[in-house]
Amino acid sequence: MTDQTDPEAGPPSPVAPSPVAPSPTELGIGGLLAGRVVLVTGAAAGVGRGVALAAAAAGATVGIGVRRPEGGHAIAAEIEAFGGPPAMVLRGDVTDPAQVVGSVETLVAAHGRLDAVVHNATSNRSSEPVDLETADLDLWHEHADVALTASYRLAVAAHHHLKASGGSYVIMVSPAGIDASGPLGFYSAVKAGQRGFVKALAREWGPDSIRVNGVAPLAVTPALENRFTVDPSMRERLRALIPLGWFGDPAADIGPPTVFLCSDAARYVTGQTLVVSGGRFTAL
Repeated sequence: MTDQTDPEAGPPSPVAPSPVAPSPTELGIGGLLAGRVVLVTGAAAGVGRGVALAAAAAGATVGIGVRRPEGGHAIAAEIEAFGGPPAMVLRGDVTDPAQVVGSVETLVAAHGRLDAVVHNATSNRSSEPVDLETADLDLWHEHADVALTASYRLAVAAHHHLKASGGSYVIMVSPAGIDASGPLGFYSAVKAGQRGFVKALAREWGPDSIRVNGVAPLAVTPALENRFTVDPSMRERLRALIPLGWFGDPAADIGPPTVFLCSDAARYVTGQTLVVSGGRFTAL
């Protein structure tokens, strides 16, 4: 047998290259959310942007919840470019109770209904390492307010609208909240709290025909890229642990499972956390 190994090429890569992500219209979810109205928080970038694009590709009118409207307009333009229903940009700082209520009511006033809420917003400092013994308590409050307290604020603001539509509430949790990610103690704690909130709210809202679920994604996001900048070797270390061999694309890989949970196809699914990690986490 001839040895065809190139001695100059080095050892083979332990993981497969990332496949080319399909465009939103190629995701295979067209029509799942036709005629529905969906609010996505933290939609300016990362997973939130991906979910917003996927929801629009599935036929939904998307309320793009952002702190700064200019970021939302860019996403709305992307949706318009591939022929999705016109999106609505909403100023929605989830740490501001008035803006939370305002974003929900503005969307409902414009479109007459609310079928799903996806709470994706998280602290911009979520990737910062934390020494729990000496950490700044203000950082804890920031994590808790954006992720956990905002989950409650959105629930209160959206409840009667979701009850009217028999809708869905999806919270972007994290594998960090299930298996912990050191040294991200604050982030892991609030994400675990969100998962508990999903379970409790699913029980409370079940009689109202509202489904409540979590998605724990592993995808390329600004926060993950920041961690790679701090620790360049982390990219390949982490990628080698993913059986499928690539980091998820927010729109192509995280968007469709989230759309599924928002749709009637998941009409009998509630109180669950769907881990979308390419097999990185298999015991959660």
